[in-house]
Amino acid sequence: MLTEIHVVTLFPDWFEHLKDVGLTGRAVEEGRVRMRCFNPREHADGVHRSVDDRPYGGGPGMVMRPEPLAQAIEAARAGSAAPVSGLSPQGRPLNQRAVEQLAGRDRLILVCGRYEGIDERVNEALIDEEWSIGDFVLSGGEYAAAAVMDAVIRLLPGVLGHASSAAQDSFSQGLLDCPHYTRPETWRERRVPGVLLTGDHAAIARWRREQALLRTARRRPDLLEAAELDDAERAWLEAWPES
Repeated sequence: MLTEIHVVTLFPDWFEHLKDVGLTGRAVEEGRVRMRCFNPREHADGVHRSVDDRPYGGGPGMVMRPEPLAQAIEAARAGSAAPVSGLSPQGRPLNQRAVEQLAGRDRLILVCGRYEGIDERVNEALIDEEWSIGDFVLSGGEYAAAAVMDAVIRLLPGVLGHASSAAQDSFSQGLLDCPHYTRPETWRERRVPGVLLTGDHAAIARWRREQALLRTARRRPDLLEAAELDDAERAWLEAWPES
């Protein structure tokens, strides 16, 4: 079970606020997970402790130098056999299944790139896997690392108020989540679906499952191919006129 998160970043202060807010902050405060940052700049030489340089072959931007980054990664990995995870647009798309796997490690080691990227030799020598949070480019891996950390920490025992909350999230069963409602029963002439007011738990569970199926079919039909559906559910979905 995850107990430590080590982040390799040029901006360790960026993560300080995560220790003070929301589920992440509470998990750190309660000692459920320990967070530590490793700055490549601390391993750089020279007066300015430079961590970047111009790319071989020319071109715009700068590239993170290999040695300061490598030493920071090695410091973050010391004492653990956990894989080193790089955050990169070239990585595998992160999904809920992957997040569940990451949460099962003893230590999560995240490497945040900057500039045009990191020297490829570091990728080859020290990065075991790369993850992407979407087909777009950010100014640094810190944003992606924060997203990964939040997704992982909320799965740890005791972090969420109800143990079943994570199991009901979108993607936890291969589907999007069902709609949710709270008081008042009528808001701006829109009423809460009647089944949710009946107290019939079996009917409510069935309605929620059906709504998750419909929402997934309408918004993310690509997920249905791998979703765990029985024959009756697939037949019901195919017969639904709006699906």
